[in-house]
Amino acid sequence: MLSIGEFSRICRVSTKTLRYYDEIGLIKPCKTNPENNYRYYSIEQLETMLFINRLKQYSFSLEEIKAMITSEKIHNEKLCLELYKKKIEFEKQIQIYSQITKQLNEDIAVLKQGQSIMSYLSKIDVQLVDIPVIYLVSIHKMVYKFELVEQYDYCFHSILRKIQHDKLTINAPPMVLYHGDEFTPLGLDTEFAIPVKQFVAGTRDFCPGLCLKTILHGGYSNLSSIYAKQCEWAKQLTISIQ
Repeated sequence: MLSIGEFSRICRVSTKTLRYYDEIGLIKPCKTNPENNYRYYSIEQLETMLFINRLKQYSFSLEEIKAMITSEKIHNEKLCLELYKKKIEFEKQIQIYSQITKQLNEDIAVLKQGQSIMSYLSKIDVQLVDIPVIYLVSIHKMVYKFELVEQYDYCFHSILRKIQHDKLTINAPPMVLYHGDEFTPLGLDTEFAIPVKQFVAGTRDFCPGLCLKTILHGGYSNLSSIYAKQCEWAKQLTISIQ
């Protein structure tokens, strides 16, 4: 058997952490001296501790790890699926950090040229356009923030099936219309839509009229800058009219 100190040094885990793992039932010592409360671990538990460390490295929570360890048998298929999910999460994070790094490099280059870090706002083009009536095949529903991506895929697939079934002609790229300005306990009032040429049963007319138009190049994280620029543009237009 190994004392808690020996077990700690081999697995590179603090004794404080081991005591906490004991309290929550993640990995309990195989023996505890009742006189001095010294904890002892078996050689076999080294592998368990290494397994815990490995899953922690993949950002599994202690609750998730405990569920795997306390199950009668760790099924490779289930473990493989959980690892695959984590892999997808990390790939998304890598993509996000890659975009942030690119933006950082752009900001550094701008500052080296003696320009303001916010000078990119001057490059955002805002236009006032009069958009005619558009015929839409759409799905209008309340959507929670956490399910937005899932609903995006589901709704547009459903709309495309209807368009194909009714032999309609797509007239413009898909769009998402937000009929509310914030999330509510019931979700966000959202309409997924695809413009078509024909007006038939199941379509609706959409009359945007005068709109501010800005083309966004990049991720949705840049939307706030677009909205800020459009607000500034609209304010200047109002002042000039007055």
